[in-house]
Amino acid sequence: MAYSGTPVLLEDLLFKPQNSLVIQSKHSRLGATTVNGDGFGVGWYAEGARPGVYRSTEPAWNDSNLRELSAMARSRRVFAHIRASTGTAVQQSNCHPFRQGDWLWMHNGAIADFSVIKRDLALAVDPALYADIAGSTDSEMLFFLALTLGLHDDPTGAVARAVGLVEEVAGRHGIADPVQMTVATTDGETTWAFRYATAGSARSLFHSTDVATLRAQYPDNPQLHDLSDDARLIVSEPLGDLQGAWREVPESSYVVVRGASEELGSFVPTAP
Repeated sequence: MAYSGTPVLLEDLLFKPQNSLVIQSKHSRLGATTVNGDGFGVGWYAEGARPGVYRSTEPAWNDSNLRELSAMARSRRVFAHIRASTGTAVQQSNCHPFRQGDWLWMHNGAIADFSVIKRDLALAVDPALYADIAGSTDSEMLFFLALTLGLHDDPTGAVARAVGLVEEVAGRHGIADPVQMTVATTDGETTWAFRYATAGSARSLFHSTDVATLRAQYPDNPQLHDLSDDARLIVSEPLGDLQGAWREVPESSYVVVRGASEELGSFVPTAP
């Protein structure tokens, strides 16, 4: 889940919605697994440019510190993730979101046969960045490949180049359909989200519709009146059943959220 807009309490995003992320950690409707209990993480921007991060290997529904923190912390931009491991260890350094400087990154999906191509991918990471890789996941490796390939200056292009590199390396090892992903990343001012799978059947991804339109549709819904017109959410599955509140991000597409503006485009990996 990626939120931007009016500063809100984290609990308003993580606990209060009908189908909140904490509910999804036990009862995901659209995820590859129903239960996502291998840890969680939340990243948020407060006063400075560098975001705060709280990650735990506890299931999100069972972490009392998350409830305490989310009742006190307020932010204009929030990233949150619940984890179901695809094979790497259940440890804090493997929980999303990952942080590097002002940037946050999180990923749903997997790189097929990651252990087979992990060394080749690691050697493609900028040596100046490599020491900052703290965990062992394919998700963090993909983040550092994107950083190496220009995430700061050209996020959409950098992710396309990173995915293209993974597909090229996987092809050399005879691995079919290597990439399955929805990815969200932010520099604290803009959010980019991507939906792509080599085989063409990616994990689900949705973005919220215009808040002003929803207010007009649902004038008696108090939650909508507390949000600014530029409030936006990008989620793996809708947080509620409000009709017209969510649009699915198409396959092989990306969405960029800057303030109240949204840009939707086609995502095509770039061969290295």
